[in-house]
Amino acid sequence: MTAIETKAPRGFRPDLKVLGPILALVVLVAVGAWLNANFLSAGNITNVLSRSAFIGIIAVGMTFVITAGGLDLSVGSMAAFIAGLMIMVMNGLLPTLGPGVPLVLVGMATALVVGILAGALNGFLITTMRIEAFIVTLGTMGIYRSLVTWLADGGTLSLDFGMRSVIRPIYYDGILGISFPIIVFALVAIAGEVVMRRAAFGRHAAAVGCNDQVARYSSVNVNRVRMLTYVFLGLLVGIATIMYVPRLGSASSSTGVLWELEAIAAVIIGGTMLKGGFGRVWGTVIGVLILSLIDNILNLTDGVSPYLNGAIQGVIIILAVILQRERKAEG
Repeated sequence: MTAIETKAPRGFRPDLKVLGPILALVVLVAVGAWLNANFLSAGNITNVLSRSAFIGIIAVGMTFVITAGGLDLSVGSMAAFIAGLMIMVMNGLLPTLGPGVPLVLVGMATALVVGILAGALNGFLITTMRIEAFIVTLGTMGIYRSLVTWLADGGTLSLDFGMRSVIRPIYYDGILGISFPIIVFALVAIAGEVVMRRAAFGRHAAAVGCNDQVARYSSVNVNRVRMLTYVFLGLLVGIATIMYVPRLGSASSSTGVLWELEAIAAVIIGGTMLKGGFGRVWGTVIGVLILSLIDNILNLTDGVSPYLNGAIQGVIIILAVILQRERKAEG
């Protein structure tokens, strides 16, 4: 047999790293449609996408943090803390400003500012104080959760009843039948993908996550890039909270529980490397949809208890990380 004969034939070879999450999503849609006739109804799809928006917006920011070699376990607690402060500020200023758009804008500004400050605190402790991201965000996770419990005196912080009808359209209304949370999620995802692929910040985040020493020798300000990823994530947690508060009009110690698990799972399922160095925002969007559809299918069918959703997500995270290790070994 000649050397020419032993060469592998050239042709189209599908990249399973790219197609894997898409195929998984298609299979889930097919399974859901097979199990329940209402699965593909417009109402159910809209409900799934609206609920996905909270985690999806946060997961886009988490993609940048993980790509840069970091991690944030505090996003769920941070969202609960931001929601609590947003509600307290709006209730406190209600006698002065009255129930209207100005008060809603003040509440939105509060959420964005607190989110940015919370992200900056995580980034400062990680980059300047040189504490491991896991330890820092584990600590702030407990701090934010305790603070919102303390502010609510162990109960629930509820938005004034008169303000609920004013702020309600942020979650329940939309444009051309598409709710605002879905629109905001789509805009954030598109902007995130463009920044990751086209902007210097995205390339620098990948370089820092791949090898921070090499990135430093290449004149990349490693600490600033890592700091900005946490600030960006904090900002997106604030935006997600703005979408979330009108839905229930309250915040408590149970708000945002396991959001960090879902955000990290979506990022890993979407193909972003847990060790950093490579990020894929569109993959994260697919990961968010996969997790949401699993939750939706469990709720629509009686085969598996929906209380096992967290366990299923944990298994998916472990499997995704195992697959990433095998890919690295093959490379």
